Amino acid sequence: MLKTDTLPNHQRLLRTVQVLLTLILLIKLAGFFTWSEDVGLTRLLKTGSRLAMTLAAAGVSQWLQRRGAVAAWRWQHSLAVLLYGAYLLLGLASLLWSGNPGYSLLQLLMVVETLVFAYFYAQCFVLLDTFYAGSNIHFARVVGNACCWLVLGFLVGAVAAPDTFYRLTHGGEEARLGGFLMNPNELGMLCVVGASGLSFNFYQKYRLRRTLLQLLPLVVALVLTGSRSSLAGFGLVLFFHLRQAGRRWQLLALGGVGASLPLLAGLVVKQGGLEEVLSLTGRLPFWQALLTEGLPREPLLGYGFMRIAYGEYFQSTHTYAAQMTHNTFIQVLLNLGVVGFGIVLAQLLLLVRGALQSPDRQARLLFVGLLIPLLINSFTEFGIFGQSNFGILFYQLLIFLTCLRFNARLTAPERRVLRLRRPDLTLLPAAS
Repeated sequence: MLKTDTLPNHQRLLRTVQVLLTLILLIKLAGFFTWSEDVGLTRLLKTGSRLAMTLAAAGVSQWLQRRGAVAAWRWQHSLAVLLYGAYLLLGLASLLWSGNPGYSLLQLLMVVETLVFAYFYAQCFVLLDTFYAGSNIHFARVVGNACCWLVLGFLVGAVAAPDTFYRLTHGGEEARLGGFLMNPNELGMLCVVGASGLSFNFYQKYRLRRTLLQLLPLVVALVLTGSRSSLAGFGLVLFFHLRQAGRRWQLLALGGVGASLPLLAGLVVKQGGLEEVLSLTGRLPFWQALLTEGLPREPLLGYGFMRIAYGEYFQSTHTYAAQMTHNTFIQVLLNLGVVGFGIVLAQLLLLVRGALQSPDRQARLLFVGLLIPLLINSFTEFGIFGQSNFGILFYQLLIFLTCLRFNARLTAPERRVLRLRRPDLTLLPAAS
């Protein structure tokens, strides 16, 4: 445990770090978009930007350490981390039976790369919380700001180049924000994650007017994506945060929801009516076919990492053909069998239990507030265990933010570094 004796002026350092962390996350998230129809160029942009941001995150962590933030780590709830590693190792082993080991390996490498990024990026916030406890740099705020800037880019693009930033669906009768740059449902999830992150400014009474202005484009973009699952996630996130708020905010939100009911009804019931809604746009019969036809062929270990059939597509007689299941848990069940499904389910439950046991109320609220949209998205799209997407990145960040901690039991060399570089700090005895 650290105690500040005299608080030096670290404001310039902290402002620079906040800008860097926001920019790094923004570019990292943008690396999941499809910026060009040229496959080679798209791969170059995605690979280059992601690797560069991983190196940048490691660089910021090292910079903080050179300024006196001692990198002494300990793990808590480590079984959740070990089980996630077991999931990835099983994915590596599945290359032996995958029908397309090259594709499985590519997906695995992308997940591992985001895991490395998440580790270094989470390090930065653990160091900031430990050595700069009075700073205004919070993970939720950085996430909210990065998502807001990205979504603003899509809104500007929707005005400047609608053919690029909109995707026509339902026979061309509906235009959904995201285009082919980003799946509209995934973009909707990003809006909800950003809104949930910014909501913590209200807990801390931090720049409330600016926060309301930042929330506006996120809500507008969410509506324009036409994503019903993300809209449901937004409703759950709103309900969750309002439970912690005062009665005035609850009444204001209730009035806003009531006034928006006609718009919400139009978003939920589109072309195809209630039948389309009740079938989750054809997902329910597809999931039934996956579980009754696909799973029995390879029930134990599946078809290989991110593979759901022997060929490139799974297709039943009465369903559409697809390379992914639109449900992250069925995805694991198909690509790694009941063994992989058991591992990820245990890992998720242990992580949730560990996060909810945190003595820090803000940490508990942050975990739940961000996990809600990730799980909602996981039931209808790529999700936290699906094909490479930024939902996996956010989930990995939650793993490290929950399990990675500063170890106050410093070694003698670490104590010398602390005294030399941060004389304003006093190391108190660690709690037993």
